[in-house]
Amino acid sequence: MSETNARDPDEPFFRALLTPHRSLGRTGFMVLMGALLAGWAFTGVIFLSKGAWPVFGFFGLDVLLVYIAFRANYRAARAREVVSVSRTALDILQVAPSGKTREHHFNPFWARFSVARHDEIGITSMTVEGQGKQVAIGTFLNPDDRDSFAKAFGSALATAKAG
Repeated sequence: MSETNARDPDEPFFRALLTPHRSLGRTGFMVLMGALLAGWAFTGVIFLSKGAWPVFGFFGLDVLLVYIAFRANYRAARAREVVSVSRTALDILQVAPSGKTREHHFNPFWARFSVARHDEIGITSMTVEGQGKQVAIGTFLNPDDRDSFAKAFGSALATAKAG
């Protein structure tokens, strides 16, 4: 007979989903592109009426380049990392914007969490080291998010090491 109140040592007690922040949502993107298109059309018509038809095309290229840049930015935002800590495992799942995944497994007792700080910026990088490998985590986070994650993750790793 097993004790039902005993916690499974493989059950994560810390789990974090790290995703890049994007300040312009879908609606904002549509409004921006609509304003750019309206400005392009209005200005383009003026230049077309003056006989400067090449300007019309170059303005269109500018709008197209802005669109492509935003699409690339939103594609990069599909990256994410899932970090979980249990008493017996520290698991990091990294998903690239392309969908390619990499999994890293560490023993939390032997894992070391390193944080690089800059006096003015704050945390510039975070890595988990152990078992002969080093994994950078949260590379796409802003300094404030890195700081809050580092505190929570460092505490969870300390809890795992304490048993």
